[in-house]
Amino acid sequence: MTGLGGLNPSEGALVLGLVQQQVPVVNEPPDVKATAEKIAGMVRAAKAGLPTLDLLVFPEYSLNGLNPKVWARDEMLCDIDGPEVEILRGACADSAVWGCFSVMERNRNGAPYNSGIIVDDTGEVVLYYRKMHPMVPLEPWEPGDIGIPVCDGPAGSKLALLICHDGMLPEMAREAAYKGANVILRTAGYTDPIRHAWQITNQVNAFTNLAYTASVALTGADATGIWSIGEAMICDVDGAVLEHGDNSPDRIVTGEVIPARADQARRTWGVENNIYQLGHRGYVAVRGGAKDNPYTYMTDLAAGRYRVPWEDEVEITDGTSAGYGPPREAGSTTETHRSSAPRQTTGG
Repeated sequence: MTGLGGLNPSEGALVLGLVQQQVPVVNEPPDVKATAEKIAGMVRAAKAGLPTLDLLVFPEYSLNGLNPKVWARDEMLCDIDGPEVEILRGACADSAVWGCFSVMERNRNGAPYNSGIIVDDTGEVVLYYRKMHPMVPLEPWEPGDIGIPVCDGPAGSKLALLICHDGMLPEMAREAAYKGANVILRTAGYTDPIRHAWQITNQVNAFTNLAYTASVALTGADATGIWSIGEAMICDVDGAVLEHGDNSPDRIVTGEVIPARADQARRTWGVENNIYQLGHRGYVAVRGGAKDNPYTYMTDLAAGRYRVPWEDEVEITDGTSAGYGPPREAGSTTETHRSSAPRQTTGG
């Protein structure tokens, strides 16, 4: 039940609009501003058309496009306090609606960041996130360095944002939920080869964390003729799909979630309350459950010695196979070596 796509919101509902935005053509700096204006127009039109909307979610690359030949050009990048973001913030304030937006962010000390923001209904940026796991070797972005933030949202929601490939690593959604997120947004630019993995990870991230997931990708063809998937999805806390879009360009898939239901499940479920039970193993046998950490990968990662058994046999460990220059040394703040961009990408 999703209130007829948000037309008839239930008590305590958060009404979402997931925008399957057509891949924008962005080749020169004026194109970025024009795309920001288009997105702002979509915000205003959507809210006018469905006044019950609380939050509109736009895909990864919806502002800067999917053309890898211009991704890292400084004049094509944006600043979080820059004019393009100001346009998006203004649209939210004008329409009294929340928005989630994608920004390829300028970084003076290295490769650009693939960032996302959540803007409230007064136009304030209330969540700012840098993609933790760029889709290597196809993406040149600096790995995020500010963790996974959570913010208060409408209707009692606590929101987190994952960007595309982030959602393929279960630790990312788990971290968001561990910090209290009951609605996890995921934005993407994925193309057809990733469709199945996209669907199942959106469902798994919901079920294993007793969180709603709301996910959307770009759609339509880019300059290469390769289509992005669209595939807007809203998943219930048990992983069931509540709403599922298609690949229609610029279609807005709407539906409701009730954040209090996720909160209740986390407090009242016994069987499959997995995010609680991870840290309270076997509480039937052991009072309060075993709380030691049995996971070698966790302790090794925390100690800086993460190493898979096949580490020395991994063949692709930088971006040179995709047409990028060699990476900077770890810990360096010098500019990365930038070369010609890869010929195509799955937009992860």
